[in-house]
Amino acid sequence: MAPKDSNTPTGDRRVRRTQTALARALIQLVEERDLSRISVSDVADRAEVSRSAFYDHYRDVHELAEAACTAMIDALIESLPVPAPDSADPVQDATHSLTAFFASLAEHAGLYRSLLGPQGSARVTDHIRRRIAAAIHRAREATADHLPERAPSGSPHDVSAAFTAGAMIGVATDWLQRGCPHPPAEMAALTWPLLSALYGVEAGTRP
Repeated sequence: MAPKDSNTPTGDRRVRRTQTALARALIQLVEERDLSRISVSDVADRAEVSRSAFYDHYRDVHELAEAACTAMIDALIESLPVPAPDSADPVQDATHSLTAFFASLAEHAGLYRSLLGPQGSARVTDHIRRRIAAAIHRAREATADHLPERAPSGSPHDVSAAFTAGAMIGVATDWLQRGCPHPPAEMAALTWPLLSALYGVEAGTRP
């Protein structure tokens, strides 16, 4: 819900300033405690705004979490391995991309651990899963001759993309909950062989 004065330049700046303050406050708080233990009052107090100001922008803490993490989620998904059809070494490219994926998780480990953990946000987890599946589907669609037909609803039903998205969320969550015991490069080396069959990528070949 947008504030009443959001249709003016001054109102736009005020909206952005408040949303930025709320996002920053939430990110700080989830580094300190589980998302389930953070209330609207906690966020508003940390951001130094009123509860009514919070509700001018978001329905609840989970909606704020999804909005606050959009940029980080976008960067996370962009780092997923989707070897280009003209890549000279698709395996190396994919491994580098996976390393970047785990490095991005590690950079904000406390945040992702809170959001994806058992006391986290189901909405944020589902948002990330759907975004990953959609990104993989688009990449496969651009490089493959045939993909499963679209479901009657018009949304793609790509079983491989859905499987990969679920697997990546599962591996990432387990790694985070264990305190990131392996460095990103090692996680990439451990994960890529499990995903390579889905892409049909082997050393010296192209998808």
